[in-house]
Amino acid sequence: MTRAEAPGKAILLGEHAVVYGRPAIAVPVTQLRACATVTDAPAGQGIIIHAEDLGSSHHFGTPIDSADPAFALEATVRHTLDWMGSQLPLDLTLTICSTVPIARGLGSGAAVATALVRALAQHLGHSPTATEVSDLVYQTEILHHGTPSGIDNTVIAFEQPVYFVKGRSLETLRAGKPLWLVIGDTGIASPTKVAVRDVRRAWRREPGRYEAWFDRIGAIADAARKALATGDIPLLGRLMDENQELLENIDVSSKELDALIGAARSAGALGSKLCGAGRGGNMIALVSPTSVQDVADAVRGAGAVNVIVTELEESPHSADSETPRAPPVRDSAQC
Repeated sequence: MTRAEAPGKAILLGEHAVVYGRPAIAVPVTQLRACATVTDAPAGQGIIIHAEDLGSSHHFGTPIDSADPAFALEATVRHTLDWMGSQLPLDLTLTICSTVPIARGLGSGAAVATALVRALAQHLGHSPTATEVSDLVYQTEILHHGTPSGIDNTVIAFEQPVYFVKGRSLETLRAGKPLWLVIGDTGIASPTKVAVRDVRRAWRREPGRYEAWFDRIGAIADAARKALATGDIPLLGRLMDENQELLENIDVSSKELDALIGAARSAGALGSKLCGAGRGGNMIALVSPTSVQDVADAVRGAGAVNVIVTELEESPHSADSETPRAPPVRDSAQC
């Protein structure tokens, strides 16, 4: 049996402005994990994909609707086999499970695909680099999102913070000090495409005002990039608060998000903001090690249906780090 895992992800700064060419920063959420296992199967079985959390099984190669979650799983397997030059038939059982919530802006699809690519490749004797894994998972992201930014597959494959500007090579970042994060889920679904569409409509009505806000969000992300590298955690928290004010200006916050964000700040968070498209979904708070429990309890008490505490560890410096490739330039509508 071969087993591989991958984390979830959260956008730390830069939502919505990233669609208009400004930078964004995303970080791995290591407390959430997707896991894939691959085992040899009896001759003649073919490839069976078990998705435990979905309660489904799929026989590779049988007709499947594109709306079925197993469609993307089969595509991931197919892309990986093509990359390795492996020939069918193969007799394998692939089992997938995940603690990354689906459709909550935390990278569920990319995490599952990353774990699956790694487990399958390793089982068949290959050792793909993080860049190769990211490139393969990006193909799956196209199926999930149509015009993916490339953030999810990169931050998850490298398991490092990522600095992203549309149309440029993505840059992995190194944390100068550990970061403690509290993520609270409002329990309200918020499709990314809807929020992005509404912001675009407002931008068309008032381009000057929105461009100025996007410029400020981009400047905040650039300042946060430096603060993350130097380990200036208090500054990073203040920048998150500033980013939230601008996200409120472009009308993507909500009373539920505001309640969780306010509770986190009152309980001692260094900074707090919505995370992702907004209008629901998750918020994220930067906390000190001594305030983790207080903030988590406060966010839960303010109505969060789920609270995640995660630590982004200080990154070791290495001269051998890979440089992620930029995804194809698309008119991305992703946060």
